Amino acid sequence: MMPNNKVYPLSLLFLTLLFSSLSSIGQIVLKDKKYHVDTKIFSQTDSGTLKLDIYYSGKITETKPTILFVFGGGFVMGHRDSKLFDQYFNTLIAHNFKVVSVDYRLGLKGKKFPSPFNTANLKAAIDTATTDVFDATAYLIKNAKELGIDTAMIILSGSSAGAITALHADYNKRNATALSAKLPPHFQYKGVISFAGAILSYHGAPKYAMPPAPTMLFHGTADKLVPYNKVRLLNRGFFGSKYLARTFRKNGYPYYFQYVQDMGHEIAGSPMVENLPDILWFIENYIIKKKHYFMEVDFKDADKKPTFSIPPALKKR
Repeated sequence: MMPNNKVYPLSLLFLTLLFSSLSSIGQIVLKDKKYHVDTKIFSQTDSGTLKLDIYYSGKITETKPTILFVFGGGFVMGHRDSKLFDQYFNTLIAHNFKVVSVDYRLGLKGKKFPSPFNTANLKAAIDTATTDVFDATAYLIKNAKELGIDTAMIILSGSSAGAITALHADYNKRNATALSAKLPPHFQYKGVISFAGAILSYHGAPKYAMPPAPTMLFHGTADKLVPYNKVRLLNRGFFGSKYLARTFRKNGYPYYFQYVQDMGHEIAGSPMVENLPDILWFIENYIIKKKHYFMEVDFKDADKKPTFSIPPALKKR
């Protein structure tokens, strides 16, 4: 069955345009307070060294809940220290969280362009990124005492390709797949915060062997890059936030879903500036207080128009 909205997995490559702004590693200043950043190597791979940045206030050994963040960039480019994330990170740090922003291998870089009928490279890129997030998680667990990581309170978050990876990390762990075997059997992520993410499945609609972590989903209804609802061809499909929210509600899994009417892939980034109170509320209520809420927010700003468009040069690909 072919999709009606003509959103195809190959379009993930276009996400690279959104994530090219870089920042240097050092101290972040928010309201006259200084926050520190420590960089650690967590993995040596066939394609190079993978690092993570730990953002924190006070002493690094002070144990705090941790947001593990995965950047976007279409699995082609992107950086863990982009300025796009500054306000998001700063706000979390100011509210007594640590933020760990991680590298992962860019599995589509230099690879054959995916198509609706050949998603092998895309699947491999997602699996590779997920594996690297698991390696980063294992590193945090192993070094939790010296890094001040509350291993019972690690929350995944990601933007675009990073949101796809974050959703897949929880999905694989809850289903105890081979990819997740390097993590302790009883470890689970405490929550997921996804900015325009989706799950790629080769086995029909996504199913969870055990309930997923409470999940916060943001998505634009006019997103032409990562599907808002779903793209399906036979038993393979790319299932976006709308579909996942419906699955969560059907199965009684706590979730928060804000869909932004008539907006596109801007929603991969805008909630990290415009929805910070909502994100903090989600963490407090869904994760810390363990409220069993099912919430959907239909949001529209009549004065706001989509600002992202695909350049003609890329449309020809």
